[in-house]
Amino acid sequence: MLEAIDLVKNYGTLRALDGFSLRVEPGEIVGLVGHNGAGKSTFISMAASLARPDSGRIMIEGRPPGKARDRVGVAPQHIALYPSVTVREHLRLFGGLSGLRRGGLRSEIDDLAAALRLTAFLDRRAGVLSGGQQRRTQAACALIHRPSVLLMDEPTAGADPETRQALLDTVKQRATDGAAVLYTTHYLPELTDLRATIAVARAGRVIARGTAEDLLGRLPGEVVVAFDDEQVRISTADPTATLVSLLHDGRPVRGVEVRNPSLDDLYRSLAVTDVHSNS
Repeated sequence: MLEAIDLVKNYGTLRALDGFSLRVEPGEIVGLVGHNGAGKSTFISMAASLARPDSGRIMIEGRPPGKARDRVGVAPQHIALYPSVTVREHLRLFGGLSGLRRGGLRSEIDDLAAALRLTAFLDRRAGVLSGGQQRRTQAACALIHRPSVLLMDEPTAGADPETRQALLDTVKQRATDGAAVLYTTHYLPELTDLRATIAVARAGRVIARGTAEDLLGRLPGEVVVAFDDEQVRISTADPTATLVSLLHDGRPVRGVEVRNPSLDDLYRSLAVTDVHSNS
């Protein structure tokens, strides 16, 4: 389990975290979303014991992050591999540092290579891998010791479809196996694929938390009807009733589109609400 309570972190005059609180249960995937500067990467640095809060508390399985490093796996936003080292050597290094040995280490390498489609590249140096192969290798380094808390910071940034799907499938499986997963992304449809709950961050704190269905249920959809002489676009909480009302006069219709609210709509609405609430 990962738990943060009222975290505050300042870098000079910049307040990166401002009462940030979040809890991720075993077996849960939490999608942490928000614009750049919302505090997502700062929080991950703290959970990975790479930074300390000025105040507040963060715990990994009931222990401070510095005493639970062996229980955490981190896939950072930027590629952090040794160019002259092969994929297999990376996995041996990170697995060995976590206490894996011999047959157990070989088994984990083989399993991860298969899951992340790296088997054919195990003996290739990281520096000559494609961007997608490097992304998968970096994720494998985070996963090799089967951590109970998994921190994935935009792991598919710039990734090809094969890499994205392999990573998503593997993350879902690790959550099914009991890991608590924190997953940041700007590609919001990934959170639907992951069946993640959502935490929306803004200005260093979490401003909304829940399932996609709960959060999106608060928002209006949109109905677009193209008549012969005009196009009508209406934001509405009841698309069916709105559509019936638009079509009641029998005018010729060239097309109809009903758009349900998206996660992008959710973030925009919450950001506006938060700004107004603090004005």
